[in-house]
Amino acid sequence: MDKIWLKSYPAGVPAEVDVREFSSLGDLFEKGVKKFAERPAFVCMGKAVTYAELDDLSARFAAYLQGVLGLAPGARVALMMPNVLQYPVALFGALRAGYTVVNVNPLYTARELEHQLRDAGAEVIVILENFAHTLEQVRARLPLKHVVVTSLGAMLGFPKGTIVDFVVRRVKKMVPKWQLPDSIDFSAALSKGAGCGLKPVKVTADDIAFLQYTGGTTGVAKGAVLTHGNVVANLQQAHAWIKPFLHEGEEVIITALPLYHIFSLTANCLTFFKIGATNVLITNPRDIPGFVKELAKYRFTAITGVNTLFNALLHNPDFARLDFSALRIALGGGMAVQQAVAEKWRQVTGLPLIEAYGLTETSPAVTINPLDLPEFNHAIGLPISSTEVSIRDDDGTEQPVGQRGELCVRGPQVTPGYWNRPEDTARAFTFDGFFRTGDIAVMDEEGFIRIVDRKKDMILVSGFNVYPNEVEDVVASHPGVLEVAAVGVPSEHSGEAVKVFVVRKDPALTEKELIAHCRANLTGYKVPHQIEFRDALPKTNVGKILRRMLREGASGSATE
Repeated sequence: MDKIWLKSYPAGVPAEVDVREFSSLGDLFEKGVKKFAERPAFVCMGKAVTYAELDDLSARFAAYLQGVLGLAPGARVALMMPNVLQYPVALFGALRAGYTVVNVNPLYTARELEHQLRDAGAEVIVILENFAHTLEQVRARLPLKHVVVTSLGAMLGFPKGTIVDFVVRRVKKMVPKWQLPDSIDFSAALSKGAGCGLKPVKVTADDIAFLQYTGGTTGVAKGAVLTHGNVVANLQQAHAWIKPFLHEGEEVIITALPLYHIFSLTANCLTFFKIGATNVLITNPRDIPGFVKELAKYRFTAITGVNTLFNALLHNPDFARLDFSALRIALGGGMAVQQAVAEKWRQVTGLPLIEAYGLTETSPAVTINPLDLPEFNHAIGLPISSTEVSIRDDDGTEQPVGQRGELCVRGPQVTPGYWNRPEDTARAFTFDGFFRTGDIAVMDEEGFIRIVDRKKDMILVSGFNVYPNEVEDVVASHPGVLEVAAVGVPSEHSGEAVKVFVVRKDPALTEKELIAHCRANLTGYKVPHQIEFRDALPKTNVGKILRRMLREGASGSATE
């Protein structure tokens, strides 16, 4: 079959976008700060930074990297922070000066941190003091030349910032002791940069903007190379899709997912920067009551998240009391959106929860559902502008509409490859240049794509394929279930059997009741043979449930 280019896009969405509107992310930034100078760009813990102020602060940081540290063009600058105001300052400063940003998960262990910084060859790291003790453990073994340390209250002003730091350090004791004798304070770095001045740098679409490391949950984390051209293309694609629903210079987007994650980085930080939106940064979205209190302060117009985050919000009684009258976009990605969550979201907010799909290697967006979708459709959406998708079997043969196969994608947002890993890069692409996503999908006649699962998560029961997403969706639809994950476990009778891990919403929910619910909704071989109730499920820092950890901990054989 022909590779899919949609013949009919949602109203107002072009088939192709202008990927050359901005020569680089620095070009995007400089045009944006001039156009929206007086508008708040980022808000965190009540403190706002305007576009003009962000221009000045990021220029200072860029000048510090250039003039004080003397970094060569293309040097790697690591950022290890949650959502705080220092993140966009350091991000845009590094990009404007022609450096490559290496985003680091603040919850990394010392081993994971050492691997990533060594692999990337990072010369500088900007790190929140809460995580400095982790860096201290591996500092001597790293090629790192410079360490910049900051605190949660550093950019909140006086007296708020002082109070926040006192509470975090002394009351909540969230900052373990650390010693990094050669480090410099972030505020001091900005002061030094102010005396140097930013020297203009020519950055092209082919220059590397990010080394964005994959989650590492299936092996050693690899750095996906994302060029300025890749990321500019994807923010243009995302903007084209949502533009009919937005008003330039008026939007307020809630950013709960960490900005170091590719979804939040491109969708929230960069796409909404282009239109002069205000990004409300949520530093600790796991504190749901505190998160909801923060939401009550704003007439927010857009929010992104993962299924678990939306589910947690919906189970907070105060969330339903919020004012949703300004909300126009609610976008879920990173993991499958469950029907029960989507339906509850519409019931509470009056707005659909739209599922999108992407990967680190695709900057990230590949498909998005129409934003005015009338009802939940179990699909990840349609291919976005300037994007080709192809469903292929294990031999690389394209599959017809309705047939399962690996989802492959080609477009201007796709990575050129993995950092210093030519063999991994070669394996990731088909002979004709499509990126292999590793996700098993099926496409209908209208171009809508549905993910049935990742290859490695598929469960084989007596020769029949069972896809965990389907089982999880059924279990999650039971009113007594809060969260669920399905994995395959060894079975003497069928090779593998389905096991589900469940967090109960109703403490009285029994295994027998849940099995009966599954039997009423699933073919026999898909019905779970084991149910394990837990208080919580393991998740990544962005809220994805870690099936791998559950699978590895599920010992013993299933019985009939």
